[in-house]
Amino acid sequence: MSSPSIALQAGLDALKQGDYLKAIEQLEGVCQEEQPNSKVALQAQMYLVKAYQRAGQLQLAIALCRQLTTHEQSQVQQWAVKTLPTLLPPAGVVQEFLQAGHTALKQKRYAEACQLLEQFLQNSAGLDSAKVQQAQMWLVKAYQGNGQLEEAIARCQQLQENDPDPLVQNWVQQLLPTLASAQAKQGSESPAAEPSSTMPMPIFPKAGRAAQMGVKLLMKGTAASLALASVVTISLLFGMVLVLALSLTLIVDSTHPTIGLMVAIGLTIVFTTLVFFLSPMLMDLMQQWLYGTRWISLTDLERHSPESARVVRRICSDRKLRHPKLGLIDDQNPTAFTYGSLPDTARLVVSRGLFTYLDDDEVATVYAHELGHVVHWDFAVMTAASALVQITYLMYVYARELGEQINDKRVRGAAVGTAIAAYVFYFVGTYLLLYLSRTREYFADHFAAETTGNPNGLSRALVKIAYGIVEEGRRNENEKKPNRLMEGTRALGIYDAKAATSTGTAYRVASDPSKVGRVFLWDLFNPWAWWMELQSTHPLTGKRVRALSTYAEQLGLDVEYEMGRVVKEGRTLSKRRLYSSFFLDLLLYSAETTGIVVGALLGLMQFVNTQNPAGFLIFPILGGGIGLLLKTLVMYPSFHRAPYTDVLTLMSDPYASPLRGQPVKLDGTIIGRGDAGYAFGSDLKFQDPTGMMFLRYASLWGPMGNFFFGMTQVSSLIGNQGAAVGWFRRGIMPYLDLFRFNQVNSYHRFWSFLVAGGAIALSFFLMAVFYS
Repeated sequence: MSSPSIALQAGLDALKQGDYLKAIEQLEGVCQEEQPNSKVALQAQMYLVKAYQRAGQLQLAIALCRQLTTHEQSQVQQWAVKTLPTLLPPAGVVQEFLQAGHTALKQKRYAEACQLLEQFLQNSAGLDSAKVQQAQMWLVKAYQGNGQLEEAIARCQQLQENDPDPLVQNWVQQLLPTLASAQAKQGSESPAAEPSSTMPMPIFPKAGRAAQMGVKLLMKGTAASLALASVVTISLLFGMVLVLALSLTLIVDSTHPTIGLMVAIGLTIVFTTLVFFLSPMLMDLMQQWLYGTRWISLTDLERHSPESARVVRRICSDRKLRHPKLGLIDDQNPTAFTYGSLPDTARLVVSRGLFTYLDDDEVATVYAHELGHVVHWDFAVMTAASALVQITYLMYVYARELGEQINDKRVRGAAVGTAIAAYVFYFVGTYLLLYLSRTREYFADHFAAETTGNPNGLSRALVKIAYGIVEEGRRNENEKKPNRLMEGTRALGIYDAKAATSTGTAYRVASDPSKVGRVFLWDLFNPWAWWMELQSTHPLTGKRVRALSTYAEQLGLDVEYEMGRVVKEGRTLSKRRLYSSFFLDLLLYSAETTGIVVGALLGLMQFVNTQNPAGFLIFPILGGGIGLLLKTLVMYPSFHRAPYTDVLTLMSDPYASPLRGQPVKLDGTIIGRGDAGYAFGSDLKFQDPTGMMFLRYASLWGPMGNFFFGMTQVSSLIGNQGAAVGWFRRGIMPYLDLFRFNQVNSYHRFWSFLVAGGAIALSFFLMAVFYS
């Protein structure tokens, strides 16, 4: 370890111990000795801001933090912009954004000026209207200088409509023709504009878009045929319903089984039809009640996203569709979804966060994606398929109840057999439904790429949506509100919120697009990714971005997030490390269940040979205990020489597993509860300079201990810095099984070993009782 790194660690240790003067001395030494833009120097400066603050040297902290707001690395700039308000007196926070934004504008740092002035306007309630007016005019100039002409024109038009001041009206009238002329010269769909998000976020160069829209793009190797997927899914599900309807008809020994069968089929069709046609109205009521959805016109949409309005008009005109009913939810969590029964009754709903986090061309690709669902009748197919799956479950419940009520052994046996078949059909049908859902997402992505000529825009949109979900999750910690919108629309939305952590975190802190792309290695090449995806309504983000990159290549465009390099790197990964133990790991992943099943089979064999039923009890307990013991040994290896690492490095590991835990140590801060808004949740959100990670806590006293820990201790931990030690796992959502954070201990291994050992001991005790 180099001398500056030792000094950095010494400074961090002093900061944790409250010795702020020593921390300042060590960290200032690192800053003097290292190159200003080196990783060690940047970490030292960020910790030094905290040391100055806690030592009461606020002026030094503010000066250094203000210097970092202009840093060329986006993650450093973002951190500083968010930290600066915490250093300033409350009355000066908003004014600081205005002054800093004006300074950035004068120095032609236009992207930074846009961010700072938007921050000022977001928090300008109750401030001097003259300053708000000035900020809006400066923001127009910042957008103009940054090449974001559509945003500049939209702001100008807002001023023209809302500010009656004659001076402002004259200024707008003079500037608008200049902006319109520049936009015409640039082209309304030029790829040169920079991101226009109102939130501080990384700014990467765009990979570009096609000059022509509507070019046919091949999907070979991307996804199965949508028509085939729909027909196979619906046919199999409907076939299941027919088989079960026939079984239920025969159970009752009807004298007219044909009539009984026709009645059963008729009820099935009536139920499905009612669900199909009534679901849009029921969804409208639920949307209004749960999320406060309000309906907007195309003109309203045009104010938020001019290109999206053009896309909706053009696609509906080309496909001879009625414009969908457009909904807007006033929530900053970015999402979009479509529902309905027929294409002409479609509802297309988005949240306000979509316009916050995405640029205009990216929002347009999201609207095109959702219109793809309308054109393909996806919501109609999913409605019918979902209804059929639910019918199989209702039949399972009915057959089970019927079997319990009838005394005739023959009829009861038939009912039990039908119930088992119904449940198997329900289980298989659920996975068929998930398969169909993933397939329709690929085809909607393809439709958006074709109709906009902008597959790279949709790639950016998916990644930025993940980023927005992560950012809003962090904000919800302070507001103590559960993320009801993202949970309630998880299956409907364009993006699975549960999968956002790795992609959103990578985008938040990455210094270049290739680091975002490396996070997709796991999605594309790890066999666990395929296994986890089977249980998801959406394809993994890496697979969607990879498919979109093939469309960009067909259009002769550069590819977003350097996916070509990512795929090339993935092909060099060790196949032995990826696959050699995967099938064994699958067995271990459910080892306790496998042990119980094997034990039951052994018990059956013993019963056949000895007629002693004790084995039905003893061997499943023994098998489950042995299975859990083996699984625990694999999941929680020794902490001997557990390395210090960071969140982004862990998320970029293509070999990570949800079973084989990696012992690691992370330095960072507890920023909130794992389940935002749940006051008794024991899991935690942890952040280091490279990203966010969920920490799963396990009390020594079991679930009740988790409850009391969440109720009494979690609030006091939020904001604490320290080292988190635990086992990293990667599934759809990455997390750390916590072993220790500062003085807080977690006991995952203890309970697993206790339950496994208890089951094995109990089985031997029962053997002694029954076989002595």
